[in-house]
Amino acid sequence: MSVIESVRYILPEIILTGFALASLMLGLFVKKKGLLGTLCLAGILLAVLSLQQSYKAASPLFSGMLINDSFSEFFKEIALLVTGLIILISMGYRPFSGEPRPFLQQKYAGSQKERGEDSGEYYFLLLLVAVAMMFAVSSNNLIMIYIALEAVSLISYILVGFLKRDVLSSEGALKYFLFGALSTGIMLYGISFIYGLFGTTDLSAISAALEAGDVNNFTAFISLMLILAGLCFKCALVPFHMWVPDAYQGAPTPITALISSGPKAIGFAILIRIFLKNFFPLFPNWVDIITVISIFTMTAGNLIAISQDNIKRMLGYSSIAQAGYILIGFAVGTPRGVEGSLFYILAYVLMNLGAFGCVVLISNSIKSDGIRNYAGLYKKDPAIAFMLTLFLLSLAGIPPLAGFLGKFLVFAAAIESRFIFLAVAGVVNSVVALYYYVRVVKFMYLDEPGTFEVQPRPISIQIALIVALAGILIAGLFPLPFLDWIAASLL
Repeated sequence: MSVIESVRYILPEIILTGFALASLMLGLFVKKKGLLGTLCLAGILLAVLSLQQSYKAASPLFSGMLINDSFSEFFKEIALLVTGLIILISMGYRPFSGEPRPFLQQKYAGSQKERGEDSGEYYFLLLLVAVAMMFAVSSNNLIMIYIALEAVSLISYILVGFLKRDVLSSEGALKYFLFGALSTGIMLYGISFIYGLFGTTDLSAISAALEAGDVNNFTAFISLMLILAGLCFKCALVPFHMWVPDAYQGAPTPITALISSGPKAIGFAILIRIFLKNFFPLFPNWVDIITVISIFTMTAGNLIAISQDNIKRMLGYSSIAQAGYILIGFAVGTPRGVEGSLFYILAYVLMNLGAFGCVVLISNSIKSDGIRNYAGLYKKDPAIAFMLTLFLLSLAGIPPLAGFLGKFLVFAAAIESRFIFLAVAGVVNSVVALYYYVRVVKFMYLDEPGTFEVQPRPISIQIALIVALAGILIAGLFPLPFLDWIAASLL
């Protein structure tokens, strides 16, 4: 397929880029900054509608740099879902600490609304990171994967440090950048080895060479481990997880929600495409390493989360543990294991974004992210306390919510493939995790409330929470349509 013919199959990316540029320019002139968020939501909707029209089964695009298959389409839909919910949450976010700072939309001042000066740039970056994620999941060349991941990373660094006058935001962005630069260098070093070994970075050509058996397996394995190190950073897997708590705490809460879900899902998509599709003949060489990483990731995330008093840091360590659960299906390597991982990714995105949406609403009222300040929230705002409880219980894996079914699928796949110890480690860690999730619920329901006044709930965040809550309930109670969708997306 020629380059000109390929353009029609990246129509969603082109639409989002156009809307991103429009939001950047209109940010200079539009007084009501909430309109920029609405404009970007319209762009997301148009991209979703055009996605199905631009799909063509397993067609290579741009000389094989991209591939338009059902697997990439699934993760493009995930990327659009994440970005849409983040925009909705951002439209109702109110920074509450530190010096006065310009931000995305407006802050309440009685009945008047002040406009934020940086809205255009903010929504511009959000749509661009969505475009980068969509290119990353459809990349069929290691160089293209590297470029797309770097685009996601660079935009993420900027967004984490978006609160320019906030010391924690700047610190979190710096640590995120330093770890990202290290992991990127390691990954690029592995790609250079792959090129030296195969003479190409095209994944299809590499896969054909592996199947023909014309490769030194040991050298290919070392190269893959270097690439794995770079992707571990994206997925927040041990030992490349140290940036998570500070970046999550310092970033604006909507951006914390973004980097905890979008790039992580994309990282797992690339892991599956590279390792289980194109390098699967080497699977016996790395399965033990992946198993160890999964166990250490689950355990470290859950144990450190227990001692956290800041809700964003707690959810940060929780997201590390959740990545360990997702990795179980990848370690198993069977179609059922991958199906379990994909379902868990979908469930994780919904329940994690829902939890952070609730955190935004609560922080708007209590002006704090301290868990102890959630005391008595049920008496002040029972609806939000109930919704946050459901999201936390889903993260803990309590039936009949989607988080339970996600865990069940990956654990069942592990047991079916004789990964008994890995399944047991996952179950034990799920029990440990229940403690710190229920601890938040205990503060909300059993403690006496503090002296704070519940602020009006922005309609945009309410919509995001309804979508996320409906998602985890429907996926947990009626999972068959979701499982069919995932089965059709398997490589």
